[in-house]
Amino acid sequence: MRTQGAWFIDEFGRRLILHGVNLGGSSKVPCSPNGATHLSDGFFDHRRVSFVGRPFPLEEADEHFSRLRAWGLTFLRFLVTWEAIEHAGPGQYDQEYLDYLEAVVAKAHDYGLKLFIDPHQDVWSRFCGGDGAPGWTLEAAGFDLTALHQTGAAFLHQVHGDPPPRLIWPTNGTKLAAATMFTLFFGGNLFAPKLKVDGEPIQEFLQRHYCAALQQVAQRLRRFSHVIGYDTMNEPLAGYFGWQDLSKAHAIIELGAIPSPYQSMLLAYGLPQEVPIWERGILGVKLIGRKWLNLEGKRAWLPGRECIWKEHGVWHLDDQGNPTLLRPDYFTQVNGAQVDFNRDGYLPFNRRFIQAIRQVHSEALIFIEHALEHPAPAWDAPFVEGLVYAPHWYDGATLFLKRYSPILGFDQLTRRVIFGQRAIRRAISRHLLSFKTHARAHLGDIPVLIGETGIPFDFQEGRAYQSGDFRPQIRALQRTLQAMDEHLLSYTLWNYTADNTNARGDQWNGEDFSIFSRDQHKSPGDMYSGGRALEACLRPYALATAGEPLHASFNSWTRRFVFTFEEDISVDAPTLIFVPKFQYPQGFRLRLSDGSYHYDLDQQVLSYLPAHHGGTHRIEILPANRTA
Repeated sequence: MRTQGAWFIDEFGRRLILHGVNLGGSSKVPCSPNGATHLSDGFFDHRRVSFVGRPFPLEEADEHFSRLRAWGLTFLRFLVTWEAIEHAGPGQYDQEYLDYLEAVVAKAHDYGLKLFIDPHQDVWSRFCGGDGAPGWTLEAAGFDLTALHQTGAAFLHQVHGDPPPRLIWPTNGTKLAAATMFTLFFGGNLFAPKLKVDGEPIQEFLQRHYCAALQQVAQRLRRFSHVIGYDTMNEPLAGYFGWQDLSKAHAIIELGAIPSPYQSMLLAYGLPQEVPIWERGILGVKLIGRKWLNLEGKRAWLPGRECIWKEHGVWHLDDQGNPTLLRPDYFTQVNGAQVDFNRDGYLPFNRRFIQAIRQVHSEALIFIEHALEHPAPAWDAPFVEGLVYAPHWYDGATLFLKRYSPILGFDQLTRRVIFGQRAIRRAISRHLLSFKTHARAHLGDIPVLIGETGIPFDFQEGRAYQSGDFRPQIRALQRTLQAMDEHLLSYTLWNYTADNTNARGDQWNGEDFSIFSRDQHKSPGDMYSGGRALEACLRPYALATAGEPLHASFNSWTRRFVFTFEEDISVDAPTLIFVPKFQYPQGFRLRLSDGSYHYDLDQQVLSYLPAHHGGTHRIEILPANRTA
C-alpha cells in the first residue's frame, strides 16, 4: 500500500477506502500488575510492569483476527505505548514485550489485515490520569508520582475509586503534571532551558528517548509488508504553550475542580488553594461551588527538587511565604518573539520523528494529527511525501451525554447547540468535510483517515447490557458512518477491546467504546456473537476501486448500498466491494449500470468488471427479498 495524491493505492493502482478499528482499548494499561481500575500495590512501581498480552494473549490472536476479517474491518490502528516499550528506565527496552509485539503483528498478516502503529498517549501518562509515557519521564522533571492526585496536579481514577466522574480524565490535560510534561516535551528549550537531565536539556532527553523507543518497534516490524506506517503521537497536547494568562483557568472539558495554572503551581508547592468546581451539560457549563484543595500542604515535587516554573521566574515566594505571579504571559513569547505551538513545537517534533522512523523503515507512511484546541498544522513541502492526515472525530453530544438524540446535537465547528435531524446531519457532514479541505489547503494533496471515531456503548448507565437492545447505539453510530461514507473517508473505529466487560468497559477510566464485548459473547461458534452495533459498523464498502470513487451510501435499515466511480482505464484489475453476509443473510440482488461480477462467499468480496472501458459505473446492492 502507498499513497498517491489524496488516495491510498494498492499494487494495481486501485484507490482504497479503508475501514478498520483501533486495537485495542485496554492496551493503554499493563497486564500486570493490574493498574487499570484500582490502586494495586504495584501501581507506582512503574519499572516492574508488563504489557505482554495487550491487545490480547497471543493464543487468542486467531480468534480476534478472524473475527475482524469476517467483519470487513481489515485495517488496524495498532496501539502501543511508550511505557510498554521502555518502562524500566531510560534506554531499557522490554524485549519480552517487543517479542510479543512482533509475534502478534506477524499473525495479523495471516488474515489479510494491514496496520499502522499508533504510539498512544492520553494526557501524557497513567501516572497523571491517562496513559502513554513511562513514570520515569515525570520523575526526570522532578514530580513525585505518589503525590500528584492529592495535590491536584492530576486526577487518578485509581486513587479516587469507582466510579470516576464521567469524562473527568480529559481535565488532566490542563492540570500541572500533564501540562508541564507536554510543555517540556515540545518546548523545554524555549521555556525551561535550566532544566537538564544528566547535563542534557529536558526537551532533548524526552524526545530522544521517545523516538528511540519507537525505532525499537520499527526495527522489529519493518520486515512486514502489511505494516504500512506509524502515527507520530496520539492526541498531542500543547501544555502551557501559548497560554495567555496563567491566572486564568481553562480546560478541554470544564468539569470538577479546575485550578488555573498558577493555582496548580502553588498547590504542587504545598500551598492550599480554593478552586472553582464546574458541572457541564449539553447547554454549557455551570459553576456549582468552590473547594479548598491540598489542605495537608503536600508537595508534588520529589525531595530536593523545586518547582520548574518557580525556578524559571514565572512566580516568586517572598521571605514571609507569600507567592506572587511574576509572568502571567510567560508561555506566549520568548525573547520578545511570539511563540506558536505548531511552528515552534509540534512540527519540529514531527520532522524529528519522521527522520528517526525512516532511518529504520524507509518506506513507512507517517500519520499525523493535531493538538486538541489548536489549529491543524500547515506542513512545508519537503516533508509532505508519504504523509497521511489522521484527525479524530466524535459526536460531542452523544459522547458527553451517553445517549442518542435524533434532534438535539452540538455543532463542533460553531460551538453551538443545534436542533433537528437535518441540522445535526449537516453539522457532522461539514465537520468531516473540513478535514479534507484542510488537508488540501495546508498539508498538500494527501490522504485523510479518521484515526478515531465511535460511540460509548454504556448509554443510560448500561441498560442495553441487560436488555440486549442496542438500537440507540446503532442509530448513533449509523449517523456518524453515513457521513463518513458521504465523503468517501477511510476510518478506524474506536475501538475493539478483546477483554471488554459490562462492568469495566475498555478497562480504562470508565470508558466503554468497544464494538466487541466478552459479556455479549454467548455463542463461541458464532462469528458475530459478542459484537455491538454491528448493524451499523458492518457495512458494504469499496475495498479497491479501479478508478475514482464518486459516491457511496449505505442505509443500515433498508440495507441498500450504492456506489459509483469513474473508471481509470490504466488499471487492469477489478473493482472490489465488501458485501457482508451479516447484512445479507438471505443473499442480495444487484443492479449494475453494465458489466459482470463474481462474488466470493467465503471472502465476502464482490469483484466487478465493467462491460466497456471508461466512463462512470454504478453498483447497487439490495437484500434478496427487496425489489425496490
